[in-house]
Amino acid sequence: MIPPLPRLEDYDVSPQNGFLPAEIPLDVLPDLYYAPWETIVRNFQSLILSKRLRRVVDTLPILSTELLLTEAEWRRAYSILGFMAHAYVWGGDTPSDMVPPPISIPFLKTCQHLELPPVATYAGVVLWNWRPMFTGEDIGSLENLCTLMTFTGSLDESWFYLISVAIEARAGPIIPMMIEAIAAARRNDHYTVTRCLRSFAERLDELGGVLERMYESCDPHVFYHRIRPYLAGSKNMAEAGLPNGVMFDDGTRQQPYVQFSGGSNAQSSVIQFFDVVLGVEHRPTGEKRDSSDSDSAIPPPSHNFIQDMRRYMPGPHRRFLEHVESVANIREYVATNRSNRALVTAFDACLAMLRTFRDKHIQMVSRYIIIKSRESRSHSRSLSPKHASAQRVNIANTLDRTGGKKLRGTGGTALIPFLKQARDETGEPAIDAWARRLLNNGPAEYTNDGVARLTKMNEHTNGEVEIVGLAGTWSVDDSEGGVSCSKSELGEYRD
Repeated sequence: MIPPLPRLEDYDVSPQNGFLPAEIPLDVLPDLYYAPWETIVRNFQSLILSKRLRRVVDTLPILSTELLLTEAEWRRAYSILGFMAHAYVWGGDTPSDMVPPPISIPFLKTCQHLELPPVATYAGVVLWNWRPMFTGEDIGSLENLCTLMTFTGSLDESWFYLISVAIEARAGPIIPMMIEAIAAARRNDHYTVTRCLRSFAERLDELGGVLERMYESCDPHVFYHRIRPYLAGSKNMAEAGLPNGVMFDDGTRQQPYVQFSGGSNAQSSVIQFFDVVLGVEHRPTGEKRDSSDSDSAIPPPSHNFIQDMRRYMPGPHRRFLEHVESVANIREYVATNRSNRALVTAFDACLAMLRTFRDKHIQMVSRYIIIKSRESRSHSRSLSPKHASAQRVNIANTLDRTGGKKLRGTGGTALIPFLKQARDETGEPAIDAWARRLLNNGPAEYTNDGVARLTKMNEHTNGEVEIVGLAGTWSVDDSEGGVSCSKSELGEYRD
């Protein structure tokens, strides 16, 4: 029996807003009982800046979640407590590996209700952390959006979140459209499938333009040094001061240490929906494609970072993706109808646009994280000899501990190999032979010597990635995602 198609309303998915809530998120909990939380949120940046947040949180009453009556109130509570927990952990001179009961007890119950882990997820900082400035205007317009909470109070942090909000909003109508395409494929309506795929490709191109607007109002230096530390989770954070992760004290101090990934765009349900509906498979980082995979059959999903990120999605959204996986048929339908050139071209265009979107994300990561990491390591050049010597010792110790390789995102995974592999896998379902060759090579610019180069990036045949940016030309070790300096640069770290 063919499984039924998912109904959006059964999974808290809006036909207009997608995975964003259909109603505007609450900017305050209506019951005055929760005024202590709201008071902290109103003074959040001042408490963090003055290093008073931990002392204030420690004296908070332990509030019950029984007065949270609506889903909007549960979401508001989750966002507040997630921000408070991360500020408590990362907002002092050294990280705290224990979250106290005034946060832990209500946070854990809120997480249980929403089926989310106790960490600042993409849902908490993006999906439920926005409001329109004017309710009658489009929420997909960045000029009509503002955030409800930030760690730093900076325009840069708000803009960083709102770019994702705008992408989610503009991607929302794609969801019912592609469910319609799945239904059309079932009844062999190639015209409707083609129309939906064409619209999908056009909207993906538009989303890439929204992503590139990140550069307008989010400065890489501010993001890397001020914003990113607060978004970090407790997984793979031993060097940052959390060797065991964190413990959520429920008053008994019997809770074990836990480790969770921090907020990551891989936790966006809409991006994973794109992959699912197009039949894109993502394997564990470093795992190659099995040459025995057929062109038409969709391989079963692997247990890898992208799959793991579903644990950080609201329960209904996670189940929606699972339902869509059970009915997705577009890739198989197009492969079966290869002679329909319009259909094949529309499908391959979607893959090309999705791959281009991921290319833009890689370039953004290189600018906001990898280059800034490299600049931080080079900072000793501008220090006095005494401070430079101490800095060199710190750098050497860090390189000894890490092998100079592992550079991880807030989600806790090695950056470059993960992002490159996810991008390259996007082109694998291509049907047309020419499109398959093009997508395997990626969008390229050709230099005078005939070498194909990605914009701002040069990928060598040995897998090494060379980034060309304001900080000069440097290399990224593709095996781990770390930054490797040239011999001359390493020489400057020696005494």
